[in-house]
Parts: sequence; C-alpha cells; structure tokens
Amino acid sequence: MAQIPRRPDEMGDQWAPPIPDALDHVIEVASMMAVFASERFERVHSMHREALDDAARHGLALTDVVERGIRLELAAALRITERAAGDLLARADVLVATFQRMLDALRTGRTTERHAEIFADAMVGVEPEFHDVIAPRAVALAEVEGVGTFRRSLHRLIETVRVRTLSERHESALSRRRVVVESADDGMAWLMAYLPAVEAHAVHSRVTLMAKAITAADGEERTLDQVRADVLGDLLIEGETSALPEAAHGVRASVVVTVPALSLLSERPQPGAEPAQVEGVGPIPHERARELCGGSDGWMRVLTHPETGMVLSVGRDRYRPTAELRRLVRWRADRCMAPGCGVPASRCEIDHNVAWEHGGETALWNLCPLCKGHHRVKHHGGWTVAQIDSGALEWISPTGRRYVVEPERRMPVFTAVGGAIGDAPF
Repeated sequence: MAQIPRRPDEMGDQWAPPIPDALDHVIEVASMMAVFASERFERVHSMHREALDDAARHGLALTDVVERGIRLELAAALRITERAAGDLLARADVLVATFQRMLDALRTGRTTERHAEIFADAMVGVEPEFHDVIAPRAVALAEVEGVGTFRRSLHRLIETVRVRTLSERHESALSRRRVVVESADDGMAWLMAYLPAVEAHAVHSRVTLMAKAITAADGEERTLDQVRADVLGDLLIEGETSALPEAAHGVRASVVVTVPALSLLSERPQPGAEPAQVEGVGPIPHERARELCGGSDGWMRVLTHPETGMVLSVGRDRYRPTAELRRLVRWRADRCMAPGCGVPASRCEIDHNVAWEHGGETALWNLCPLCKGHHRVKHHGGWTVAQIDSGALEWISPTGRRYVVEPERRMPVFTAVGGAIGDAPF
C-alpha cells in the first residue's frame, strides 16, 4: 500500500509536499500512456468510420473486402500484424461506440489500456440487455484490481449476469470449436484447441496422469510439462487410429525444407551458413532439418545452387502456371505477399500481378502468392499492386500510401564470367 502523507495542519511549518520517487515517475508515465491509449482508440474509431463512409459513397458492396482493406492499411501503417490491427479496430469500436464509461476511466488514468482491452474483448459477445448491469461494476473492478484478478472477476461477473442464456451460448460456441497452430521462436509452435471445457479438462487430466506415471519412473529427468507435451505428441501422431475412417489412415505431414545442400552432409551446421527453413515456420535447428530431409517422403528440397530445366515463364501460351513454376513462386515468397501477412505460401493462391485478361503473362516476374483474403482485397478493395525489383511487391492503398513487401528469398541472376556461368549478387 502507498503511504498517505499527513495533512499540513498536522505538521506545522515543517510540512512539504512529498518528493516523487522512481516508482512515482513510472506511475506518472503509465497514466500518460493510458491517456494516449484512450486518444488512440478514439482516432482509430474515427478513421474506421470515415473509411466505411468513403467506401459506401463509392458504391463498394463487398463489406468484408472493405473491412479487410482497412485492416490491412492500419497494420501496414503501424507496422503491426493484421490480426493486431483487427483487434485494435474492434476494441476501439466497442469502447467508443458503446462503453464510454470504460473509456473515461482510461482517459483519466484510473485504469490501464490492458484492462480496457480485456473488458472490450469480453463484452463483444454480451447481449445489449446486460450492458447496463455489467459495465458500471466492471469499471469499478478495473480501477482497483490487477489485470489477472480483473480478468477472472470480469468473467465471473459476466457469467453470473448471463446465467440464464448459458445453454444457448454454449451451443453457439460449440459450433466454433477448432484446432489452430501459432508459430513461436526457436523452431517451436503452440498447438491450441478450442473445445468444450469438460472435454478440454478431461484431455488435460488424462495427459497429466500419463505424464505423472512416466516421471515417477527411476532415471526420468524430464519435467512434468515436458513429458506432458511429449505424451500429447505421441498420442496424436502415433496413437491408435482404428476408429478413424479409411481416408484418414496413413496421413503424414508434408513439409518444405530449404537448406544449403552441402550442409546436409555434415552433422553440425557450418560457420556462417544460413539456417535451414521450414515453410510457414521459419528457421529450424540443423539436426531437425537433417532428420526431416532424411526421414520423410513428403518434403521438397530446394537447393541453393542453380538447377537446370526450371521453367520461368510460359508467356501468354497458357493461364495456369506449370507445377514447377508454382513451386518456385511459392518458395521465393515463402508467405502471402500482402503487407504483414503470415499465411504460408503453400496455402495461398497464385496471382497474376497484371491480370491475364489485361495482357499479363504467366511468368515468374508477374506471379506471386496471395492468401484468399488478400487476393480479394487486391482485386476489389481499391489497392494497386505491382511486382517491382526481384519479386518485391508494391502495394498502393486507396489513400495513396505505398508499402513494399520483399520476398523471403531472392532469385540468383547468372552472368557469363570468363566463359563460364557464375552467380551475380542476389
């Protein structure tokens, strides 16, 4: 608890205002950040409304494409992910348009941006008839509780107020169950499942019981968390599958590994050599790359020296790129070529930068991978997109801002040197 200074009349002539210490300065800065956060929410909301109004005036009917274009430009301008930009837009709309009470608490420094974010995220699915009951109590909690405590308190508050609609909401939520993978650093990733709570806890309980039995054995040095993760992987990858339909039997992962060819011959990475890359994941340990290359028949090796016979263009003779050309286009980009997008190229569509119907060629210098969402934004969202130097893509937004997206890898250029073919700089 902070110390409360005595009043001047209790200290006589010796009273002096307290001198701020280091923590007071931190708190002051935190309050200023809260004020700026509230201002940002208001300006993002204003920008969002202006963009939607402008789109309506121009007769753009594809609302999802317009929204995607707005999100894309905000992400590119702020140098954040498109997902983060979407969250910022959604939170700004919720706070500014519906919950000014929470925004006022943020504007006066009585709570933090993180509290406001948690509140906005939680209130998105709450029925309007409950807003007036929940909001005042939630703001009061946000002004006194820490972030973790506030999140739990808010959840309990919402569930208590909405208890009558729990069954209907659960049925609706059940339709959104899914499994997703989120990439992390150091060759790792998060595997997340959105499941009914009972089943989720049952899964965790079973994995935990199995892990505890393993860690109880003599000589086991792994932690419980490590064994729990290993057990989950073993069950899902190598577990019993007799109950699955025939089409699901024998399914194996398919990976694209890019690794300097000579490094496959050594057990350890060579000094100065580029790390191996897995499409959609990024750099992986050398040992793991050799394991993937040696033990899987579903991988595509991309050597870093020239390979003869590669088709780079079929001009105007055919619309669909050859299989080799599609693979090269995806390998060069590695991901969707929209600003900030992280969708792996293997899940993208191959786009003609200059449309086929406008005379564009089916050639490496006119092709790039775009995810389905950004493909629609390019064609219907008012953006101008063109391939410029060595596979880089230039996006010009409806407001005239320019964003250049570089491919993950550069194609080598070969020139004659002393009668032989050599590499020019990438």
